[in-house]
Amino acid sequence: MRRPDPAFWSGKRVLLTGHTGFKGSWAAIWLARMGAQVTGLALPPDQQPALFDLAGVERLVASSRFVDLRDGAAVERALKGEAFDLVLHMAAQPIVRTSIEDPVGTFAANVMGTAHLLQVLRAQVGLRAVLVITSDKVYANNEQGRAFQEGDALGGKDPYSASKAAAEIVTQSFARSFFDKAGTPVATARGGNVIGGGDFSRDRLVADIVRAGASQAATVLRHPEATRPWQHVLDCVAGYLVYLERLATDPAAPRALNFGPSPGGREVSVGDLATRATQALGAKPWRHEPDPNSIEARSLGIDASLARQVLGFESRLDAPAAVDWTMDWYRAQAEGGDALGLVSDQISRYESL
Repeated sequence: MRRPDPAFWSGKRVLLTGHTGFKGSWAAIWLARMGAQVTGLALPPDQQPALFDLAGVERLVASSRFVDLRDGAAVERALKGEAFDLVLHMAAQPIVRTSIEDPVGTFAANVMGTAHLLQVLRAQVGLRAVLVITSDKVYANNEQGRAFQEGDALGGKDPYSASKAAAEIVTQSFARSFFDKAGTPVATARGGNVIGGGDFSRDRLVADIVRAGASQAATVLRHPEATRPWQHVLDCVAGYLVYLERLATDPAAPRALNFGPSPGGREVSVGDLATRATQALGAKPWRHEPDPNSIEARSLGIDASLARQVLGFESRLDAPAAVDWTMDWYRAQAEGGDALGLVSDQISRYESL
């Protein structure tokens, strides 16, 4: 199976949006260690603590700029006169429950933020490829338990899912109207539910488990029976980077790919994952508090077989291994381990698989 190629990334000028977030920090660290010249564009971290701060990501990238992508003029000012080889657009409002609280803000960030960035990138000369990260939740989910494929209909019951489906349409329209004519591939990647060390977000399962464990409380689960395509952050970021490599070198590469558990991997429920995680931390068992007002999907799966066929890439860590790697990170960090060192060690371990 393929993995990111340091020889490809060395010296590449990469624009990475969302570098202050959980996944973005892992991506920035991996790109920097491969020799890429990374320009980060994002809001300041909204987590406390934040992996961006703990790992000193700002010191690793060539340039770190705090910009609100909802402000098109600010994006244009931030990138004026810059030239990039590759763009990885990860900046987003990523939390379903936050989208319920602030639907308009979520659409502004995920839809108009994407449109503003693509509009500014139209002026780039020599841009080789753009990859926009959306979500496994972009599909119209009828709760039949079938894993979604790239050609399935887009949709979304909640504002987060709908905003990401809309971002897919915005990206396709910019690609067909502008970037295809310029010979610049623009594509979307639909990633599964990502877990990994350094995620301290509100309303994220693993982060909630870690916080509950630290306070000697029980984690509260709303839907323990729900299933998700769990994926370690390293598998997810690796897929994105391999996909960008292919887009930059193969004009025939598909313009949308799923990234999730390996085809044929066992589905794992929220309750099963939480049980393994709490046991790994030595935390109290979780408890169930139903939320009758929730509109989150009970069943969600994505078929990542096309990524294997086209890219020669698939996830290396199944759900149990992803939980183990994640809890290893949090335990070591709680015992005083250096966050950057822990991330780097797991990247090295992953590369050796």
